[in-house]
Amino acid sequence: MSESDSRTETAAHESGAGALPTGGGAPELRTVETAPRDPDEATAADPGPPAQRTSAGAAAGERAAASAEAAEPEASGKYVYCIVATSEELSFGAIGIGNEPADVHTVPHGDIAAVASDTPLEVYDPTRENVLAHERVNEEVMRRFTVIPMSFGTVFKTRQDIVELLRSAYDAFSDVLGKMKGKVEFGLKVLWEPEVMIQEIEKDDENLRRLRQEISSQSGSTYFARMQYGRLVDSLLQERSEALAGEILAELREVSVASRVNKPIGDKMILNAAFLVQRDAEADFDARVKEIGARHEKLTFKYTGPWPPYNFVNIRLKLERASEAE
Repeated sequence: MSESDSRTETAAHESGAGALPTGGGAPELRTVETAPRDPDEATAADPGPPAQRTSAGAAAGERAAASAEAAEPEASGKYVYCIVATSEELSFGAIGIGNEPADVHTVPHGDIAAVASDTPLEVYDPTRENVLAHERVNEEVMRRFTVIPMSFGTVFKTRQDIVELLRSAYDAFSDVLGKMKGKVEFGLKVLWEPEVMIQEIEKDDENLRRLRQEISSQSGSTYFARMQYGRLVDSLLQERSEALAGEILAELREVSVASRVNKPIGDKMILNAAFLVQRDAEADFDARVKEIGARHEKLTFKYTGPWPPYNFVNIRLKLERASEAE
């Protein structure tokens, strides 16, 4: 039966945790990362020449250095979730990534802005909790804006670095925002049970029925008959899956702006697709998915959305150290 009634899953986006899918269209974006601070610049105070130190003095010096290191504030950066079209300084509340959700706000440049939150300068693991936090922000921002989603784990050192990104890639961002305005993405995965479909195919294919009967009636070796049967089953399953996927795609393309077919996952999935849909056509798209699902009771439909247009925006950030960019 179709699972299309549940439109939005509270789980990580199934196209991959945080990895921005490749797709055609958007130009490469380029920014420059500030060179990291030289660790040799920060040293603990020297308590005196080595020859004059006592063991107690050395221990005290070590304790002082450890205390100073513990008291040093953690380096802070900016985690970026998406790009939107606004010139305003806005706050979306304390919904950001991290153990203690940070305030999410815009960093504007002209009439576009990055949606960001303060974060420690660290590499975020794509755990379920972290990816859900990233998705939660984008879904909240989507309620008010068209968004260009950024890859999971995009962190800048300073607010000025974000402004520089927006400045240098302004034309590209503006172009994509214009093309994505008023559009959202829906995902559809269609699965079947191969054994059930083999039974269905056997009802329609005389050659397959004959081979099965030969295998059942033979008293000697059935190796070659089974090999022939297996090859024929694989061929007919492939033919049936392509026909069904093509039929479903053709119908849904009638009520969407664009579509993208991704590689199926596992031997039960026959279609893994994303559709770009106008917001004012969501009801039509919903109705068509449910209609198709009702006609194919032996297929399982996993229908999710609305999402930011992950499958229809291609952004690559090329980060360089300042010394290398000169």
